[in-house]
Amino acid sequence: MDSYLYAPKDDYKHRAYWRELYTVEETENLTSLITAAKEQGIVFYYALSPGQDMTYSSQKELQILKRKLEQVSQFGCEAFALLFDDIEPELSKLDKEMFQTFANAQVSVTNEIFTTLNNPKFLFCPTQYCSSRAVPSVVESEYLNTIGTKLHADIDIMWTGDKVISKTLTIESIQEISDVIRRPPVIWDNLHANDYDQKRVFLGPYSGRSPEIIPLLKGVLTNPNCEFHANTIAICSLAAWSKCKSETKINTEVKLETETEDGLPQEPIPSIVSENIYHPKIALKNAIKEWLTEFCIPKEAFGPISKPQPPVTMVMPILPIIPSVNTCMSLTTTTTSCSFTGNPKPSPAVPEFNTSQLQAFADVCSTVNSSSTNPVMNSLVSATKIILDDNIPNTIASIATSNIEIPKKIPISTMAVPVMKIGSTQLIQDESLDNNLDMTENSKENEPLMNVEDDELRELNDKGSLKFDDIVKTNNEHEISDENIEAMECGSSIASQTSPNNMVKTLSEDIIMSDNAKNEIVMQIEMSDEEVQELNLESDFKSVNEDDLLLFCDLFYLPFQHGNQALKVLNDFFWLKNNANVLVSRNKNDSSVKIEIQEWMQRSQKFDEYCHSVYILGKKISTCANKELCYDLFSYIWDIATALTVLNAFVKWLALGCFPENINSYTQGSFTWFSKGWKESFQSGDQEPWVFRGGLVSDLQRLMPVDGGNDLFVYKFPDSPTVEYYLMRPYNHMDEEEVYNVYQKTNQDTNILPENFKELLFDLNICPFLTLNPELAIVMHNTCNIIIGYACAVVDCKIFNRNKEICWIPNMCEKYPLEKCESSLPVFVKTTVNGFHNFKYECPPCVYSTYPSILSLGILKDDLIMNSSLAKQILTVLLAALRSNGSFGVHICLDDRQCGEMDFYLKLGFNEIFRDTENSTIYLGRQY
Repeated sequence: MDSYLYAPKDDYKHRAYWRELYTVEETENLTSLITAAKEQGIVFYYALSPGQDMTYSSQKELQILKRKLEQVSQFGCEAFALLFDDIEPELSKLDKEMFQTFANAQVSVTNEIFTTLNNPKFLFCPTQYCSSRAVPSVVESEYLNTIGTKLHADIDIMWTGDKVISKTLTIESIQEISDVIRRPPVIWDNLHANDYDQKRVFLGPYSGRSPEIIPLLKGVLTNPNCEFHANTIAICSLAAWSKCKSETKINTEVKLETETEDGLPQEPIPSIVSENIYHPKIALKNAIKEWLTEFCIPKEAFGPISKPQPPVTMVMPILPIIPSVNTCMSLTTTTTSCSFTGNPKPSPAVPEFNTSQLQAFADVCSTVNSSSTNPVMNSLVSATKIILDDNIPNTIASIATSNIEIPKKIPISTMAVPVMKIGSTQLIQDESLDNNLDMTENSKENEPLMNVEDDELRELNDKGSLKFDDIVKTNNEHEISDENIEAMECGSSIASQTSPNNMVKTLSEDIIMSDNAKNEIVMQIEMSDEEVQELNLESDFKSVNEDDLLLFCDLFYLPFQHGNQALKVLNDFFWLKNNANVLVSRNKNDSSVKIEIQEWMQRSQKFDEYCHSVYILGKKISTCANKELCYDLFSYIWDIATALTVLNAFVKWLALGCFPENINSYTQGSFTWFSKGWKESFQSGDQEPWVFRGGLVSDLQRLMPVDGGNDLFVYKFPDSPTVEYYLMRPYNHMDEEEVYNVYQKTNQDTNILPENFKELLFDLNICPFLTLNPELAIVMHNTCNIIIGYACAVVDCKIFNRNKEICWIPNMCEKYPLEKCESSLPVFVKTTVNGFHNFKYECPPCVYSTYPSILSLGILKDDLIMNSSLAKQILTVLLAALRSNGSFGVHICLDDRQCGEMDFYLKLGFNEIFRDTENSTIYLGRQY
């Protein structure tokens, strides 16, 4: 590892303003860098990229180029490079008069510069720098043949392989390019480069290149991650590779009998792999040991977390894909090189794709937009000094920031049971909506009320024997046995819907829960929040270990490969989602069904534990002594932790079983990791990796059943590392008071309500959801297990309002009699009370036809300021729950004076769909 290539794009005088000489301050910094390289025995290559706007035939331009490189040579630099990558391969009108071809122009300039500098060590990057860019092919390329024939024999030529980012480098491909350029190439390896995707960092080992190609190469330059501290694995594994003579013939992507669960060979390692044989997983294990020591080195870092790589607009070309932009090379940061360099495995056959499929793949990949007017960094001056000249093209994108919350412990979800502390009412069925209504009455004898026909229901109602309090009696007053659980569809779904009482089996049916799960539930009930939090802190607050880093590496492995543990979490969530329909059959006494349910619950608990381990990893990284390393890596672990928080909340909701048996017909995404051809194309290496943007994070997000919800996964990154966290779970009847407190704090009108009307707006807007449809309510809580947000919904607003009229309004009329409406009360209070006594709600047909569901959402302002993604997270879970019940559109109805709430929902992807000027109401909706 004896060479270092300096070519950072945040030194704007390297490419955009290559003609400008360095200032005194810049000179001092660059000189000190060159001196430091010499002290360590490192050859410092200074690279310049003049090809964007250079006139090759101009002697003036040539003299400017010489002057610039001669200035750098005076700093002590003895090795140079000219890079002509990612430029238009066309000559200007003046150049055409002097040069026959583009290659001739570049060769002429490069040879003259090489001679002027007295034949130093010199690198040349051609415009056609990989096989996919060679026109028409490597062997037949006039450009490459001209370069090989006419470029000075002592100048080394750089090559990236078959692609810009090559999965493998074969002996045959190296021999082919060597024959064309008449010399062994220097491999510019973009395997670990991550500047084309802000959601990915590559922590897997150097692989896909057999050490057998080393004798065929002049050297290897690794172009690693933008983040300095993320490159220990990349550089150490490359160093290990360079010392080997051959690669293990074992397929390193398949777990062996001789491997541990983590995919590492069991000890003793020498008995399996010789020291001269390269095994990527052994190299990874050894590199992790090296990396671990860096976490304990105290280093300070200040200011907001920033990600240096600019976003790249993804273009989906027609197959075969030939990228129009070399995102890796054009956006590269400082590059590390070595003077040495898989017998690669052949790429698997790629399934047939049509252009529309790949375009759809691209459309669902997550993207992050940023302004093109961001300041330009000048790294030679300082890490924070910016150039304010508007004429300088921006190459560094600012990243939106926010806070992350990393959970210590994920509690097992408790059941949601409706609660209402008011008088009795009646419940009837809306026959026009063709919805069968079953109810359960928990009498003193715990005998279920089953299959009540409409006439019987009305008869019970007329006799006054049907009490709403009986229907919604809570399970903390009466223990509910397995035999006494029947369906109740007071808030029904478009398809079929399971009752709130059915949710009791999530906790009460002992065939489902393992002993450990039961113990955890008991602990949750018997211990206070403070005790649980203290216990979690004691057990989780430890330093980073090798297992943590192996998990980290698996989550962010390589461009064409997810790590073993990442694949496991993908498969586990997919299995839980696909097999959730067994939970709907929980009332059946079939022993095979009980076994299936038990397996589902056990696997969901394992998934919960896996998510917890990722949260703990994030907390450990945020509290490690090396803050420089923490600032480099924290945004990535925050991103994956946020994605898993959403998925885990959805799994907890699925555990309630409140969805139709045909749930899979609603929740299968169009383009996911498990779609036909997606995984195979990703792993083949036949596509450049920016085609599949987002890596594991996006693969996880795409498994959530919210098609068309890409905007919900665009989060601001945290400003600074934090151990705070937020979790979500299904609503429980014991949460009602806390949800009420959140609503009171988030609704300004509650501040002016008279004392005896304090609950009025909550009873109007939120409590009907929690009482009639608690199975579609989600709560979000913080580190102290205090609820800071809620989201509630119903599948069909017409059924909901009919049941509301029957079950809820009579109690409201009793609670808020007209006699209480004094003339001194605010107008909206009197209007609301009159609305209870003259209840009438009709959803406009244009709204109901496309957006039949309705929801309400609230997050405490202080928490939303700390983490602006919270609203998107809880909304995603709720929309997934609605879709699982067959709904594909949801709306909200707001008073036209509620400007703040309107802005809140518009930012969440809702759009105005109808305006009722007569009633001064606005309908906002979104599909998913």
